[in-house]
Amino acid sequence: MYQKKLKEDIRCPLEYGLSVFGGKWNSRIICVLAEMGTLRYSEIRSEMGNITDAVLASTLKSLIANGIVERKSYDEIPPRVEYSLSETGKTVVPILQSICQWSGIFYRQNPDEEMAHCQKCDYHNL
Repeated sequence: MYQKKLKEDIRCPLEYGLSVFGGKWNSRIICVLAEMGTLRYSEIRSEMGNITDAVLASTLKSLIANGIVERKSYDEIPPRVEYSLSETGKTVVPILQSICQWSGIFYRQNPDEEMAHCQKCDYHNL
């Protein structure tokens, strides 16, 4: 199983939460899986756009280690592996939607900043 080289210095629940679902790729993968359900690695990769294979593999391993994503492999030829949100991972989605809603409001108040709206978060339906 994947183990980090250095132990994280987490001092509060917010730091822990941000380490689990924060960052550019963790939250995007969670949103993609929330919207599309169970996906294979190549499907996640195509939805993510400009992520490298190394970063995607590492991020998925981290999300699996933290119990956010489940990995299911099938004993078939050719091998098939699918990824989906765990029950714990599904509880993160409303948090990310709230962050997206807040961010959308903030950027609407600043006329100099334009942000493409993410269809995966669907923040305007909250």
